[in-house]
Parts: sequence; structure tokens; C-alpha cells
Amino acid sequence: MSDTSGNDPFAFFRQFFKPMEGMQPFMPPLTEEECARKIAELRTVEQWLSMQVGMLQMTIRTLELQQASLAALKPREKPPAGEA
Repeated sequence: MSDTSGNDPFAFFRQFFKPMEGMQPFMPPLTEEECARKIAELRTVEQWLSMQVGMLQMTIRTLELQQASLAALKPREKPPAGEA
């Protein structure tokens, strides 16, 4: 830290990323085969997540139907005999 300039607030970050000059930061270089493999993996994950969302929606609908059925079968409160 002693060799960083006091006038440049980003000197520390430039020094940190200096070894990576010429490379894409945070993204390793990929070959065409690696790209195709990653796309296939991500599509598999996407399909799995879609299936899980479908199962969750079906569970919610089932519980809503069960709730409606229980509400329909619930005995209604009868008014006292003298008020009707």
C-alpha cells in the first residue's frame, strides 16, 4: 500500500487487477465444446426448475380445492329458534 498514489483512489484496484491484463476478468476463456456443454447443463437445470414450479403450482391448486371443499362441507350456523 505504500507505493499507491495518494491522488488516485483506484490505484489499489488497478494494482490488484494488473496480473489479469489481457484476460477477461471473472470469465475464463471457453472453447466451443465447453460452451455447448454449459448450455446443455443450463437447459437441464432450467427444465428441472420448470418441473418443480409446475409441481408447486399443482400443490397450491390442490390445497385451494381442499380448502374450498372443507368450507363447503362445514355446517352452517343455524340461527336460534326464536329469531327466525
